[in-house]
Amino acid sequence: MASAAVTKKLREEATCPICLELMTEPVIIDCGHIYCRVCIVGFIKNQSSQASSLKCPQCRESFKRDSIRPNRHLASITETIKETECERLCEKHGEQLHLFCEDDGQLICWRCERSPQHKGHVTALVEDACQGYRKQLQKAVTKLKVTESKYKQLKLDTTQKISSWKETIRNEEERVHSEFVYLHTFLHQEEEFYMCQLKKEREQKLSRLQDNVAHLDNKLQELKNYILELDKKCQDSAQNLLQGIKDTLSRNSAINMEKPEDVSLEVHTVCNVSELSFTVIKMLKRYQVSVTLDPNTARGYLHLSVDQRRVLHPGMYFSRFARPQTTEQFTALPSVLGRERFTSGRHYFEVKLKGLECSVGVCLDNVPRDTEKPTSGFWIIKLRKDGKNLALSSEAITLTLRHRPEVVGIMLDYEAGLVSFYNATTGSHIYTFPKASFSQALRPYFQVNYRSSLFLISSNE
Repeated sequence: MASAAVTKKLREEATCPICLELMTEPVIIDCGHIYCRVCIVGFIKNQSSQASSLKCPQCRESFKRDSIRPNRHLASITETIKETECERLCEKHGEQLHLFCEDDGQLICWRCERSPQHKGHVTALVEDACQGYRKQLQKAVTKLKVTESKYKQLKLDTTQKISSWKETIRNEEERVHSEFVYLHTFLHQEEEFYMCQLKKEREQKLSRLQDNVAHLDNKLQELKNYILELDKKCQDSAQNLLQGIKDTLSRNSAINMEKPEDVSLEVHTVCNVSELSFTVIKMLKRYQVSVTLDPNTARGYLHLSVDQRRVLHPGMYFSRFARPQTTEQFTALPSVLGRERFTSGRHYFEVKLKGLECSVGVCLDNVPRDTEKPTSGFWIIKLRKDGKNLALSSEAITLTLRHRPEVVGIMLDYEAGLVSFYNATTGSHIYTFPKASFSQALRPYFQVNYRSSLFLISSNE
């Protein structure tokens, strides 16, 4: 208690009469009174510039401005007072807490040590106990920094996963979209479905990954705060360091690495377009019609079967199959039209091809019969054994096909102005002509060149 009284007395002596706080940079004036440098300088500034001399705030004796000089002895005493006040005193006995009880984890004074409460307990000087616990705190900081590093790496990995996931989804969207371009009208709903699923899956996983990043940010912030707390405690006085040290270390040991949920970047929305292609053919077959050949339009030497579903180019033996010439007959190309005329709706028919070269599609009912090069009014594809395949209308477009189809499906959507071709065996798309505006009747068109033939598949087959 006596030490507390002494400290109080010293503080009173070292208190500035102007600011009533412990002096900062104490200075003495002519009369011997002492003030903070800032306080006395402020006092001088507030004096009237007309005043012939300055008066001491306490005794009112005159002093000169240049007589102000530092009081180093009192400055040293002031610092000692501050250090003394930083030391904790025993609340019960008023003595300095120079001891640390290991059993209770408390700072105690010499009188506490002799009390029954701490009898038989292991005690040590604060300075000695502080060294061991300071090392433990430093180890704890090192451990937490390792954990912090792991969290940072996890955040980096998660961020990279987000980029990778976005790239994966983007590539998948491009692939799916590219495939669906060839399926056109009948797969628009299917395409939208799969793209919607991919978008939903992308958003769900991105949301989970971003939640992981937020979780890691929270953990990192907690660790940073805790590390700052421990660093500050390590730099603190021995008494402050040991105050509550057991709880501090206990909280540190309770911190465990919490990895966020592992989010797989595997795409679960699977779009197998090749399988969907067979679905397309099934859909197309809903519009399938039975097409037969019109003998009145066939080139004279072409051979038509009795059921008018097969046409053959006989090669050199033209006269054997020659038939009477008509006004509707093709005279320049080995061609023949179907009997059916289409003026509305959707119509699908299939043709089986054999031989070196065949052309199939649709044309206007009134196309010229004497031209050797189909131009306007035709929407046909020419398929050859040598792979030089073409799409022919107002211009010729080269077709690149892996394999020449054995069975070609032709789809006419009159109102949409679309003529599309499919490999009816594999279900894959071959070509769709640019959108046209139909206003006249369209008819199926077939051309069989040297030693070639084609067969029209019935809708019942």
